[in-house]
Amino acid sequence: MGGRIDVVREGELGWLVFDHPERRNAVTEEMWRAIPAAAEELDADEAIRVVLLRGAGELAFVSGADISEFERTRTGAAQSESYEATTARAFAALAGIAKPVIAMVHGFCVGGGMATALAADLRYAAEDAQFAIPAARLGLGYHASGVAALVALVGPSTAKEVFFSARRYSAAEAFGLGLVNRVFPKAELEAQVREIAGQIARNAPLTLRSVKLVTRDLERPPEQRDPEGLRSAIRRCFESEDYREGVRAFLEKRSPEFRGR
Repeated sequence: MGGRIDVVREGELGWLVFDHPERRNAVTEEMWRAIPAAAEELDADEAIRVVLLRGAGELAFVSGADISEFERTRTGAAQSESYEATTARAFAALAGIAKPVIAMVHGFCVGGGMATALAADLRYAAEDAQFAIPAARLGLGYHASGVAALVALVGPSTAKEVFFSARRYSAAEAFGLGLVNRVFPKAELEAQVREIAGQIARNAPLTLRSVKLVTRDLERPPEQRDPEGLRSAIRRCFESEDYREGVRAFLEKRSPEFRGR
């Protein structure tokens, strides 16, 4: 079948790589099934401060689910529901990583690739990036969590345009819609993203975790929010060694050395 999910560690940065370049990193069912374990592995590694998502090669971030498998994996209601459950677990695993997650997007970011990028906290794109959700051209039903993620990011009207038109958006258009945080020349993308990730990695992990918890909670209906859990996460920051280190470093006019505790 080809294709795999690679986990690469580089100091404080952990990479989750969609490695299927011969099919523009289209994601096979086997790859979808491998994502939760890879996400859990990077989230559990205390040495990793930032998780980055990328596609292998030069042509694509992720060009979507591997359509060549659809007759086998997505024919009929039962098979489609099983497949959707598998992809939903993959997206939930990426979105559930407690550390900052960055999607580094170049080339094609289509369908399931868009849903993958939306599971990240931040998205940075190369000028050659192309974004689309072509579900309406394939006649398939798009999972509700993916629609909700796009609506939360760009609003219902823009999300409808993306789905209704099924057209491709350039990196510049995606930036204008709020789909990506910044756009860089392709030759500069990785260096710029590494610099941003390194800057984030040098900050206090407990603070980053608490901010991610708060923003995630605010996306839920009020009756489903967890105010006590949020207060506990914020309180943990103030009780941490990192808080004391941050204050000392500020007073001593030096860079802090945070340890996540």
